[in-house]
Amino acid sequence: MWELVEPVARRAHELFAEPPPTVPIRSDTAARRSAKTAEPDGTPTPDFRSVYTPGFAEVLATTGCALIASTYQSGRVVLVRGDGERVNTHLRHFDSPMGIAVRGPELALGTRNTVWRFCDQPEAATSVDATGRTDACYQPRSAHVTGDVRVHDLAYDGAGELWMVATRFSCLATLDPAASFVPRWRPGFVSALGPEDRCHLNGLAMVEGRPRYVTVLGMTDTANGWREGKGTGGAVLDVDGGAPVATGLCMPHSPRWYAGRLWVLESGRGALCTVDVETGTVDTVAVLPGFTRGLSFAGPFAFVGLSQVREAVFSGLPLMEAGGERTCGVWVVDLRSGAVVSFLRFEGTVQELFEVAVLPRRFPELVEPGADASNDAFVLPTAAMVDVVGGPPD
Repeated sequence: MWELVEPVARRAHELFAEPPPTVPIRSDTAARRSAKTAEPDGTPTPDFRSVYTPGFAEVLATTGCALIASTYQSGRVVLVRGDGERVNTHLRHFDSPMGIAVRGPELALGTRNTVWRFCDQPEAATSVDATGRTDACYQPRSAHVTGDVRVHDLAYDGAGELWMVATRFSCLATLDPAASFVPRWRPGFVSALGPEDRCHLNGLAMVEGRPRYVTVLGMTDTANGWREGKGTGGAVLDVDGGAPVATGLCMPHSPRWYAGRLWVLESGRGALCTVDVETGTVDTVAVLPGFTRGLSFAGPFAFVGLSQVREAVFSGLPLMEAGGERTCGVWVVDLRSGAVVSFLRFEGTVQELFEVAVLPRRFPELVEPGADASNDAFVLPTAAMVDVVGGPPD
């Protein structure tokens, strides 16, 4: 049991100031015509808006969760929380945030050159939210400097060790206090380690507590070699032996093992898919209006991150050639039918997402390193409370 020694609530009002309500919308067209925009709570951010369909808050309430999304393009982490019939978006600032992993009370976040670790310490919640609605408070507890390895997916294994995809070095790695990172596995076709992004290894799926499947954008062994054939060169690889499970994919990302199946986002088509690991057959579950990247699940629902695409980087992809609007946000897909049941769309500053992860809390807070709530709030083991000035709390 951990207890808060010196809770501080100086920023509670500004952190949780109510944004004006967003008008519920029934379709993307209706959103453009009638939805009102709202400033999110947290640090004021110009040119950030979000609109959502009426069912989004209901999905969060039904599954009892909140979401955390990373957007490296705008340097923000977005907490997405249900608040009655409304959706609350809560911004935190980090340097190029990408991969996110959650294991029990632990949360890891990969940024430009650092992997941050947070711990949910709910006793600290009152220091940032005097209203009492916050049910989790992820406090920063450590930072590991990796250098710019382009951390993509993060995942905890069954023993609680954190794995990361070091994309520039085309390998899976773990962390060690004496090293930037420890290479643990790379595809057999990658002949040497080097900061050259040879195959754009980007995604990692854990199965039964160990690394099992990864995604690459090309089975190539030269610096940035994947770029030339990015439209059809993608593959899912089996970590056990390194053999390809599925090939010919269009920029695959976010492999995930859920409900006994392997799911993957074929980003260049804007698709959510399943992969038969025995035959390599890829089945499309849903096609969405954006570059799909970032995937998490709760109950019968998939939460899929969508990004607008950059013309120079993603030219020639099916998503570009199909025309139509390409958007940024989180789309909810019913896995039973493949139907889109709701969405949250970001407008303005946030144009690209990397990860969307489920937090098993309804209204969590994430404290930025260096913020008042982490500088002036202290958490000690219960056994140490007897020595604290004033004694342990009642």
